[in-house]
Amino acid sequence: MAEKINSTFEHELKRLEKRVDALVSVCDQLQDENRSLKQRQDVLTSERASLLQKNEQVRARVEAMIGRLKAMEQGS
Repeated sequence: MAEKINSTFEHELKRLEKRVDALVSVCDQLQDENRSLKQRQDVLTSERASLLQKNEQVRARVEAMIGRLKAMEQGS
């Protein structure tokens, strides 16, 4: 009887070990994915800042051109 209980306990323990190993594996994968996503977010944030700066520069140039065109129009 004790042998059967011990065998069942061993079986359940091995099953639990496999589940814990699987959980650790998933956790490792999620950490890798999280690290990768954070790096991608940093790149995208940097690209966004650069694009916003370029957009502001272009807007200022277009406004200056419009101002010059209006001045030329009034001078004619």
